[in-house]
Amino acid sequence: MGPPKLVVQGITKVYRNGRQEVEALAPIDLTVEQGEFVTLIGPSGCGKSTLFNIIAGIETASGGEIVLDGERDAPRTGKAGYMPQLPSLLPWRTVEENVMLGLDVRHVPRNKALVEARELLTRFGLTEFAQHYPATLSGGMRQRVALLRTILFNRSFLLLDEPFGALDALTRLSLQMWLLDLLQTLHSSVLFITHDVREAILLSDRIYVLSARPAHVLRVVEVDLPRPRLQEHLALESAVKMEQELVALLMKEQKI
Repeated sequence: MGPPKLVVQGITKVYRNGRQEVEALAPIDLTVEQGEFVTLIGPSGCGKSTLFNIIAGIETASGGEIVLDGERDAPRTGKAGYMPQLPSLLPWRTVEENVMLGLDVRHVPRNKALVEARELLTRFGLTEFAQHYPATLSGGMRQRVALLRTILFNRSFLLLDEPFGALDALTRLSLQMWLLDLLQTLHSSVLFITHDVREAILLSDRIYVLSARPAHVLRVVEVDLPRPRLQEHLALESAVKMEQELVALLMKEQKI
């Protein structure tokens, strides 16, 4: 199976402003195996996005180390496809051109980037929208395009920060199932953030529950549901019990 895709060991983060210090992350350990879908859940403001930024190489940790593809403390910028909460599509670029953006950043030759983008658009049913602009798309369609852009940048390891958080319930469910189908084809390793416990159970192989700030791991839950995952699996007794336990744990941590 090879080494884990990602190992986070004792990562901490302290923000300093003059003499004041704010501890965002207490020591955090987590692992993402090759081809595994791992989800982080926790109270709002607990530091999930901060951890993502550290893993992606956007921020520097105050302590601990990150091992990506067996490499310790190597530069990580560009080694993950990172999708933040908002799709941030460029309004002056078509769907096809937005999907190609990551390849443009990596200076992939235009012809090669175009072939890869069109192949992905065809494989996942977006060819008819290739020449549309973001303003003409629904919210769900914009998220699909943003996901494909992220995957084309780096499909082996994806950091997805609440990509479905702003969508209505039906669109959200449709995108969840679409993502499951997509990942079954691509065999990507995924680290995912959500506030939706049911979404975490539906998508994940393993769930890390984080505490209120400074975040630390309260519990690690293995999601032993069948693959390929179906919405109907959420009605299984084990899934219902898991949801109840996770919600109760999060309610204790939520500070209003």
